[in-house]
Amino acid sequence: MTERAVGVMLPRDLPAHLFRTFAERAEALGFDELWVVEDCFFRGGIAQAAAALAMTERIRVGIGILPAAVRNAAFTALEAATLGELFPGRIDVGIGHGMPGWMRQVGAWPTSPLTMLEEHLDAVRAVVRGGRVDADGRYVSLDGVDLNTPPASVPRVLAGVRGPKSLALAGRSADGTVLAEPVTPEYVAEALRHIAPTREHRIVGYCVAAVDDDAARARATARPALEWMGEPDWDVHIAPLPFADEFRALRAASATGAEFAARMPDAWVDQLAVVGTVVDARARIGQLHDAGVTTAVLLPVGPDPLAALEGLARVL
Repeated sequence: MTERAVGVMLPRDLPAHLFRTFAERAEALGFDELWVVEDCFFRGGIAQAAAALAMTERIRVGIGILPAAVRNAAFTALEAATLGELFPGRIDVGIGHGMPGWMRQVGAWPTSPLTMLEEHLDAVRAVVRGGRVDADGRYVSLDGVDLNTPPASVPRVLAGVRGPKSLALAGRSADGTVLAEPVTPEYVAEALRHIAPTREHRIVGYCVAAVDDDAARARATARPALEWMGEPDWDVHIAPLPFADEFRALRAASATGAEFAARMPDAWVDQLAVVGTVVDARARIGQLHDAGVTTAVLLPVGPDPLAALEGLARVL
């Protein structure tokens, strides 16, 4: 039976003075996992994960994601292994290509992103498991890398990817896949078709989420977080949906992302987010789990992240 966990995202722009409160409260409320992001240029993923782990006692922490192109695979493994050693059984490390625009901004976009990511994932997974690792690839070169104290509890290494070729890579080279929002049952089915897992493989699905006794108010809260889903990078998420053509047409007819989100039918909002009443939200999470999502990670939205966290916890 597929594990049915519910996690929450620590907002990338959360004020620093609220970090401890958010992490501790997420654990106290009963979330299974707390995920942190490394978006340019907010906060580092490894630093956030270490802080969150130190501030809590039980909750599992995930990093989603570290861009491989800006890191040396041996040192990614060293950081992951350190977290696994200090906080056994509580860390997942997501690694991806990185957003092309951001990677080009820092001069790190490789000629072959697929080759780069596959070499990086294979090397990191090998090193954290212990033993001497050699690699002579196009992007990763290791000569006898061997951790001094490999962790007894090996961190899971997941691939944060979107497209078909990258999803297939995740199936070969990772312990799981992190799917960015919007995650729908249709997109999960399409992703799993490409991943084609032959061993245990976790699916972490990010979901914009808003819960309110008034479903219309919950949708209104969620809409601003959906406006960029009409952009080209997110088309792979939309393509499997029955309203994909209408979705694209509405975005083309809207002058701005905000206009697009405002004009989006309620039924689309309900499909693209975990949104509505507690009953609505629980039902949607259940659909995602049934589709193969291991952990549904809820992304709090609205002006008050702590209030949003409390609202989302009502689904637990």
